[in-house]
Amino acid sequence: METTEVIICGCGPSGAMLSAQLGRLGVSNICLEKQQGITQDPRGIALDEDGIRALQSIGIYDSIYSEIGQCMGKFNFIDGVHNNLHQQPFMWLDYSTSEGGTAHVGFICHKQPILEAHLRRVASNMATCQIREGCSITNISEDKDYVYATYQDQRHVEHTIRGKFFVGTDGKTGFTRKKYLEPKGIEMVQSAATPYSETWVAVNWHMKLPTPKTHPDFPLWKLGYNPEEVYDLFFPTDFRFLCNPHRAAVCGRFGLTQDRLWRFEFVVRTGEDGNHLSQEENLKHIIYPYITHPGARYGLSSPMAYPSDCIETIRARPFLFSARSCNKWALDRVILCGDSAHVFPPFGGQGIVSGFRDAVALSWRLKVACLPGYKDYEPLLEAWYTERKQQLELSLAATIENGKYVTEGDPLKRLARNTYLWLIQLVPTWKRSLEQGARREGMLRYVFEPGMHFLPDYGGGQTMPQVYAAPIYFNGSCLPKEGIIFTDDQVFSPLKSGLFQLVALAERLEDIKEYERELEDVGEFAHNLVIAGEVTYIVADIDAGGLSDLPSNSNKLKMAALRSVIRVATADEFASSHLCRGRPEPLYYDPYRIHQSFPGKRFLVVRPDRIVFAACRDKAGLIHALGQINSVLELGM
Repeated sequence: METTEVIICGCGPSGAMLSAQLGRLGVSNICLEKQQGITQDPRGIALDEDGIRALQSIGIYDSIYSEIGQCMGKFNFIDGVHNNLHQQPFMWLDYSTSEGGTAHVGFICHKQPILEAHLRRVASNMATCQIREGCSITNISEDKDYVYATYQDQRHVEHTIRGKFFVGTDGKTGFTRKKYLEPKGIEMVQSAATPYSETWVAVNWHMKLPTPKTHPDFPLWKLGYNPEEVYDLFFPTDFRFLCNPHRAAVCGRFGLTQDRLWRFEFVVRTGEDGNHLSQEENLKHIIYPYITHPGARYGLSSPMAYPSDCIETIRARPFLFSARSCNKWALDRVILCGDSAHVFPPFGGQGIVSGFRDAVALSWRLKVACLPGYKDYEPLLEAWYTERKQQLELSLAATIENGKYVTEGDPLKRLARNTYLWLIQLVPTWKRSLEQGARREGMLRYVFEPGMHFLPDYGGGQTMPQVYAAPIYFNGSCLPKEGIIFTDDQVFSPLKSGLFQLVALAERLEDIKEYERELEDVGEFAHNLVIAGEVTYIVADIDAGGLSDLPSNSNKLKMAALRSVIRVATADEFASSHLCRGRPEPLYYDPYRIHQSFPGKRFLVVRPDRIVFAACRDKAGLIHALGQINSVLELGM
């Protein structure tokens, strides 16, 4: 029988990301996808900075701004019963900045089919990954050592494969949960902490540009406007949350500028039929007023609309947006990931990225669970989804808060909200804090619960930030083509063989001599999941030079040449590098974010999902932390 380590059901964004993450860790996997080819319907359109960081982790960063999407900019919240997309917002969140701790912008608006194509390309090019399209799961069974998946290929030929684990990333109506796990007691339930359930219609438009040749009677030509300027007038940049009490809506561009794609979502009110509202004639009554401008704006006598023959509706469907999560995400050897395990309302752009977070955090645990002789996989997986549920509740809370701004219908509450926010914005520091949105709460930090995979007494459980860096020394092929890199790209270099990574935080380049002495014999204390010889030194000195600037008689420093030494880099250095092409220059970026997040700490032991396992002050603390890895992961080796 064909055997692999992990079987994945569903090759949407979550499944493809999981496959690529497993492949990067050397875990063999077969991903079975029911559809033949990638669905060309752009469903999800937003991806936050954690999602960008996940794409970066599998080598897709260079394609983000050239092929996948662009920065979403500001989220403008507009109040009132009107159809003016240019109305002054009562509040905005600025996601074009680089202050969130990942060194990325806050959000990109992407074209999902292109995103999925890149994910599948990365996974398909890895030796341990296979993606099989046109394959429908018909049965799942288990014994004490394997899980078995029976599927039909596109020619209706039946096959059975076995793996150590089976991961369902086949969505909220997929086979894994609906047909296999629900009869065993797994169910998706309404979030008690943040309940939400409403039906919305999601509409995708593709626009062509009118021109003086195609539309000679369009009145704006005589006023000197060109086709691009007309497009910008009717479909402005930045996203808009339309807090219209008669019908709340959200709209904005997505994909690349030249794709000319526009999303409009609106709520289905009580007593209305979402399918009926999705019909073309009804869409015109609801959406066209937003792209019809009063003639007085241009000194004209009649209203003026964007030409309807330049608009193509490529999607219009009602969806039940709700906040729900499964009571358990894993049972025996079968696991739920992404939309199979939880679903989100639309207001926070957390749907796809939550699946990415699931996949990144699950992949390294499956690497551990697939080690020869490993048996305690149930608590390992339970710790995974216990952590993920904590983060999920935080994302849901932020998403629901956005939703309250959009859907509030009570006039007194709206007046109180607008007055309060107006007063806050009179104070510059409070206004800046408001613009940060969810990022003002800081990076994710897990609250420890028994069984979680970090050391709370050693500062574990918090996310390791990322900054820009410049190499002082790289070992061989680690040397980048250009001088500026992201710190993740060196700390988690695919050339490294350890699962957890060791980071040394130095204030000055000269400190490395002392660090080398401390790390000289650490390797004998560490399990092979951490390789002390693969340490990355991050120096908090922008002016640090090369190794030649140090005393040449230092044998310890020669040893450092076997490791990697990088220094933090400035916003200006990043802005002039190839990494900044297509995205805004970094604003509110802090090059010392990593060092400031761990004051007084010399050594970090970091998990592959960028969560710190332990932050240590000295060699003794590091040795203790490394000695705890086996027991925390229940390796028993």
